[in-house]
Amino acid sequence: MVQLMNDTVNYHTLPDQLEFTDSVFPRAVINAQQFTDIKKCAEWIETHKTELEAELEKSGALLFRGFPIDSAESFDTFSAAFNYPNFTYKESLSNAVRINFTERVFTANEAPKEVEIFLHHEMAQTPISPDKLFFFCKASADIGGATPVCRSDELYSALKQADAQLADDFLHKGLKYTTNMPAEDDINSGQGRSWGSTLSVESKEEAEQKLKELGYTWEWAKDNSLKAITPVLPAVKTLDNGVQVFYNQLIAAYMGWDGVREDPSSAITFGDDTKIPASGLELVVKLSKDFTYDVKWQDGDVVLVDNKMAMHGRRPYSGERKRQVLVALAA
Repeated sequence: MVQLMNDTVNYHTLPDQLEFTDSVFPRAVINAQQFTDIKKCAEWIETHKTELEAELEKSGALLFRGFPIDSAESFDTFSAAFNYPNFTYKESLSNAVRINFTERVFTANEAPKEVEIFLHHEMAQTPISPDKLFFFCKASADIGGATPVCRSDELYSALKQADAQLADDFLHKGLKYTTNMPAEDDINSGQGRSWGSTLSVESKEEAEQKLKELGYTWEWAKDNSLKAITPVLPAVKTLDNGVQVFYNQLIAAYMGWDGVREDPSSAITFGDDTKIPASGLELVVKLSKDFTYDVKWQDGDVVLVDNKMAMHGRRPYSGERKRQVLVALAA
C-alpha cells in the first residue's frame, strides 16, 4: 500500500483505484494520527473540514479507514463533526425499509443479502434528496457485500460521446418515476417501504394531501397499495461549477425494480411520457461499469459520498457473518 502525505491530511491508494483528470476515485484517508478517541477524531475533522471538502468535491467520495468508529453512536459523532444539516429517514421519501439506531443513523437497506441494490443517486426518484451520504461498516460480510460507487459526471460525458441524442433527451426531457408502495413494509424488497411510512401519514386522505403538495399523481389498488407517479424530475443536473452529472435512478430501476427490464415504461419514462428505449438503458448500464469502483469493506470504514457526484449500490453477499452497514444522510 502506497501512502501519500501532505501537511494536514494523510491519504493512501487503493487497489485498482480509478484515476481521472484531476482526482482519484474514491480518495482514501487514513488515521495517521492514530486517534483512539472519537471526540479527538471529531475535533480533527472540524479543523480539516475545508481540505476534506475540497477533496470530496474533486473525487466524489472519501473513504476513511482506521479511525476509532465501532458503533452507531461513534459513527453519529463522526458524521456530525462535519456539521451538515441532518436529513432524517423519517422525513425522507426513501422507498427502502430501514431501521433507526439514532436520530441520525439507520441501516442502509434491509433487503435480503442475495438481493443486489443497483447503482443510484439516493432518492433521485423523489423531489427531495440529500446532498451527502455517510456509510459506516459495522460488520463486513464473509463473502461479497461491497458497495459500488460510480462517478456520474464521467458517465454522462461518456454517454454524450456514445449517443448524443439520448444524452440530450435525458437533459431536456427529464424523467417521471412510477413507484408502487405496499400497505405494509415488505422487508424482502429493496423498495418495500409502506406508503404510510414513506409519506409519514396515517390515512389515505393524509397521503393524498402529501402527494398533491409534492406534485405527484396517484392511484389506489384493491389491496390498499399505492401507485404514485412523480412530477417531472431531472435526469441530468448541472452543478455550480458547470459540471453535468447523470443524476437519477435509471440503472437501479431498470436492473432491480420488479418488471422494469421487461417493460421499462412501467416505472420510468421521459418527462413528456414517451418511452425510454431499452437499448439506451442497456447502454447506460454498460458505460457505468467503466466508472465504478467496488469499496470492499473493512470493519470501521466510513465512506462519505457526494450524492450529486456519485452513485452507489450494494453487491450481494453470503456467509455466516451478518453484514451491517449503517448510514447517515445530510441535507
